[in-house]
Parts: sequence; structure tokens; C-alpha cells
Amino acid sequence: MSLPALALPGQLLGPSSSYAPGPGTHLHASNIYASLSGRPTTTIHPPPLPIKNTLPGKPVLTIPRLPSASPSAELGPVGGRVSNTNALPRVGDVVVGKVVRCMVRQVNVAVMVVYTSGSGGEGEGVVCADDVQGVVRREDVRATEKDKVLVGEGFRVGDLVRAVVISLGDQSNYYLSTAGNELGVIMARSEDGNIMVPISWKEFRDPVTGETETRKVAKPL
Repeated sequence: MSLPALALPGQLLGPSSSYAPGPGTHLHASNIYASLSGRPTTTIHPPPLPIKNTLPGKPVLTIPRLPSASPSAELGPVGGRVSNTNALPRVGDVVVGKVVRCMVRQVNVAVMVVYTSGSGGEGEGVVCADDVQGVVRREDVRATEKDKVLVGEGFRVGDLVRAVVISLGDQSNYYLSTAGNELGVIMARSEDGNIMVPISWKEFRDPVTGETETRKVAKPL
């Protein structure tokens, strides 16, 4: 599989049989996932600091931290900046955002990246230039047993979620849905602050403490 031009935390990058994990990535179940947002790079040369489980000659996958950019900049198809561009979601677009507030009947999400309709979140993502807010209502969390959904068990503040835009909503928020196997939480931190790994459609596990936490887990792409 080819590497994406822009990776998001929790996104599958490739198998450990082809790559070795480097800074900005982590290994789980024989696959390498992104731990940071940024452009994945590979090198066959050993990095300055030794990395565990790095085999000689195997390309090392790394994701450098993104430099701070002006509010009017975005990441282009090859990771460059394109100024004076404003990316706004449309109905059918897949978005990735951060949970900023959880309530009984809805979750507020700050949209960070927009994927055009039809890409399914796997194509080129465009970083939102302005403050874009979205809402996942209780009835839009999953497709079945909507009356049994507990928002607090599916999301926590700080989670990164993948969702689809289902309506332009009101003047301040887009309406989003996570009712799909590939939609939901893509990265979450435990109560101890460790990045967790998904173990089922409704649970993450802290690899350090072994504790599990409930979430509406997105199936890795």
C-alpha cells in the first residue's frame, strides 16, 4: 500500500513486514499506525537515536511534527502550503475532528481536516483554514439501537473522530454522523494520558496499564 500524503493519528500506514516504526508512529498487531498528524516519510538509514525493533535495511516510517502555519494555510496534495484557501465541508464529505464537549444528547467536534465526497477518508485531506464546528447528535452516533446510545460511553473530550457530514445544520454547526463501521473514534488517550489501541468496535486498551475504555471505535482504513 502507498503512503498517504497527509496522515492523521490512528491512520494505518503499512505492515511491520515492510516498514519499521519510527518517531511519530506506533506498532500494533503487526501494523504501523500514525501517532501524529503530518506527512509520513521513509528512510533506510538508521536515525540519529536508536529505535526498538528496527531491522537493518528495513525502511523506517517517521512523521515529523507539523510546523505551525498561518490560519490561511492548508496542506496541499504533496504536503506543501497553499495560501488564501478556505476548506469548508459539504454534505457527504468525510471529516476528522477533535471532541471539545460531550453532553447527554450530543458531542461537539472541532473539525480539523476535510476529505472530499467519495474519498471515504482515504484520499487527500485538506486542513480547515477557519474554525469549523460540528455536532454528532445521539441519534447519529450509530445505525442500530439508537435509543440505547449513551453519548458518554462513545466519546470523551480530546478524542479524534472520523465522521461524515449529513447536513449543513444551523448557522454555527454542521451535523455529523458516526453511524458506520469506518466512522467513530480513531485516536483516544486513556485516563493516564497514554495513546490507546482499538481492540473491538466498542473498546480501546491502554497498552501501558492494560485498562480498557469504551468508545464508538472507527474501523481502521
